[in-house]
Amino acid sequence: MSAAPISESNSPASTSASPIASSSKLVPQPTPKAKKQLIGWQHSFAGSLGGMAGAIVTSPFDVVKTRLQSDLFKTPAPSPAAEIMRHEAEMVAKKVPHPKGVSGGLYQFVDTMFLIRRIGIEEGWRALYKGLGPSLTGIIPARATNFYFYPTSKAFLAQTFPDAPTTKVGQTAEDSPLVHLGAAVVAGVMTSTLTNPIWVVKTRLQLSARKRSAGIPRHSAVAMTMDIIRNEGVRGMYRGLSASYLGVSEGVIQWVLYERLKRVGRTDAIHYDDERTSLLSWVGGIVGASGGAKAVASLITYPHEVIRTRLRQPAVNGVIKYTGLVQTLKLVVKEEGVASLYGGLTAHMFRVVPNAACMFLIYELVAARLGS
Repeated sequence: MSAAPISESNSPASTSASPIASSSKLVPQPTPKAKKQLIGWQHSFAGSLGGMAGAIVTSPFDVVKTRLQSDLFKTPAPSPAAEIMRHEAEMVAKKVPHPKGVSGGLYQFVDTMFLIRRIGIEEGWRALYKGLGPSLTGIIPARATNFYFYPTSKAFLAQTFPDAPTTKVGQTAEDSPLVHLGAAVVAGVMTSTLTNPIWVVKTRLQLSARKRSAGIPRHSAVAMTMDIIRNEGVRGMYRGLSASYLGVSEGVIQWVLYERLKRVGRTDAIHYDDERTSLLSWVGGIVGASGGAKAVASLITYPHEVIRTRLRQPAVNGVIKYTGLVQTLKLVVKEEGVASLYGGLTAHMFRVVPNAACMFLIYELVAARLGS
């Protein structure tokens, strides 16, 4: 009778002779999944879907924010809802103290929700979505442009400057903060230039307060566009462009912070199909990184939003009050104080932070599916 063969795994000789080989067989190493490099239009498509979802969800906050930024509601108004806006704006201009800390944040939230409710009651709930048509029309080219130029510019700059400085060993040029900075500037300038006319129309629609029972016909986006061109010329469609270019700094800060926060404690960015990350952890990382980056960027650069809104206001009695970036800044500070540069900040933060979180989450999800 022949002896039973000794298996390789049970052989002391084989184990002692080749511990490395045995270890590699006992603990198989995961094979990295191949990723398809996305092209420009795929980034655009994913970003557009995310932007549209965020815009629809947060539109009421956008309407409140725009009205609080404007000075058209600081004069006697045609409706109770506009009167409330006027009172709120006056309190900001007069520096009436509000509660601070946690109670202050709660007060601002309740106050913003109250304004939304009053607009819905006095002007109809459709008024909370004024300008949503132009917003959605603008979101598609705006997000498509931004999400096209940022990743493509990042790839181009990384190839052009392969030795760009990074923050950790093992990172490539695409992980460099300087590359992120340059790509964000290109994306911001292109987006502002191509979509400014759409935001002008959206702002004008949101500033047209009409009581629901007054029987006054509402402006459509097309009618508002034709009215602007007829009364102000094509240049009227580019009012506030200088402030938009100033606002490129917000996008730059947001993109750079987002790229950094995605890499906290890691060498590379988190990915949807990364075996080191659970789905819940991945979603939390994207939401936290995008929301946090947008919050910081908005707080730093918010005054440009107020200036831009003022520059896009229609003429009052045939007179255009705000004519330029510096002139608007000086006039607002002189007439209303520095506090007015932060008018509507609460409503703005309630809108942009969840908007950014929703947009980037959907973008990353769609991009991951397209690249799988």
